[in-house]
Amino acid sequence: MNPNRSEPPEAPPVDLDSLRASFAGRLITEPADLEAFTTDWRRRYFGRALGAAQPDTVDGVAAIVRWCARNRVAVVPQGGNTGLSGGATPDESGRSVVLSLARLARVRAVDTVNNSITVEAGCTLAQVHDAALAANRLFPLHLPSEGSCTIGGNLATNAGGAAVLRYGNTRELCLGVEVVTAEGQVWDGLRGLRKDNTGYDLRDLFIGSEGTLGVITAATMKLYPLPAAQVTAMAAVQDPHAALRLLGLAQSMLGSTLTAFELISSLCLELVVQHFPDQRRPFAEAAPYYVLLETSDSESEAHANTQFEALMERAIEAGTVLDAVVATSGAQSRALWALRELVSEAQALAGKNVKHDISVPISSIGDFVEQTNEAMQRAFPGIRMVVFGHLGDGNLHYNVSPPVDRSGPEHEDEFLALQPAMNRLVHDAVVAFHGSISAEHGLGQLRRDENARYKSEVEMALMRQVKQALDPRGIMNPGKVLPPER
Repeated sequence: MNPNRSEPPEAPPVDLDSLRASFAGRLITEPADLEAFTTDWRRRYFGRALGAAQPDTVDGVAAIVRWCARNRVAVVPQGGNTGLSGGATPDESGRSVVLSLARLARVRAVDTVNNSITVEAGCTLAQVHDAALAANRLFPLHLPSEGSCTIGGNLATNAGGAAVLRYGNTRELCLGVEVVTAEGQVWDGLRGLRKDNTGYDLRDLFIGSEGTLGVITAATMKLYPLPAAQVTAMAAVQDPHAALRLLGLAQSMLGSTLTAFELISSLCLELVVQHFPDQRRPFAEAAPYYVLLETSDSESEAHANTQFEALMERAIEAGTVLDAVVATSGAQSRALWALRELVSEAQALAGKNVKHDISVPISSIGDFVEQTNEAMQRAFPGIRMVVFGHLGDGNLHYNVSPPVDRSGPEHEDEFLALQPAMNRLVHDAVVAFHGSISAEHGLGQLRRDENARYKSEVEMALMRQVKQALDPRGIMNPGKVLPPER
């Protein structure tokens, strides 16, 4: 121990009875019950906590944060606990309270003239969809976990999804937020305005901050008129370069009605069919890649089908598309979407894998996949690339599975030991293509240190200054987004 360096004073003992008395709601402290709150969805991170608090009101959230500030206890905000980067999991110190927003689940208002909906952070994404639909409106954010993920978590991570091409990330869908600050104050920023130039945009500071600056407790989100029809199609293509040519053609022929454009590699489809036998291949012959497209038409289903058929006919004639199918019913559309939405689950059923949530400029995707695939095969012979994602906005889930002959449980540790080297190769390539190592899943614990490697000193310093200004005690979700200063 360095005698010239004073050790930090020990944290004072914690009186959980005073926490329980400070808010209305539930306080969970039994270890068996806490496990659901201290383990991440992928079961990669396992933390400890003093308890999990589930307040009934925003004032209760504020009271809990104030108690944590007084007692030098960390606050770990948590929504549906469906994140993929460990951002909602406490550390192993046991000196934190998980702040679950599950009981803040009211739809406060729907304004069909302003085309907006105000919901509390604990509302699931599916609840927001249902409330919008009941008002004859569309809320366009869609995620495979929409039955359990919450709008607060979607905002905290700036979630993306399949419709970003048309509607943007969660940030673009948000008009205003209500936030409990690190001091335990409530900021009411629930303004349903599309224009507000009255100073710094505080809303955007909290969106995407993963609970490290404050707790989002409610939000006002944009709604849209319901389309007359949504039609889905799938095309088989030779490679991502051909998929990009199809994207350009689709945008020129369909314009803003093109709402989704997803890339799926052949291996993705094979994994889905293998692990979900009720799923069917849409084409008689396999292709190296597939594209899933969706259009939201303001006229009719017949009009949308006619446009899609014209697009595919032209693309096939140009040699861009090898084969295509246009869904003629809602059941067929759902079946095509299932092939895309089940990829992650199918890969998980196939065994351990290494995930990358990356984005590069759309124009660079073809070169990135081609060059990085080759580099990965040279470095790790036999590995299988599970490439899929939102090609229309430049976001790919560039995942890696082990070789077929080394994919059993007995090889898992050997494969996962390669993860740091795989991450370095992929992320170096992403940065070389002027991309981002985290496109829509957030940094959490998973990408925290890697992010610091690729960010400039100026950018990291600015982020730390924002953190210090808004959370001077450092109690808000510590250990996430920003690595500890050494």
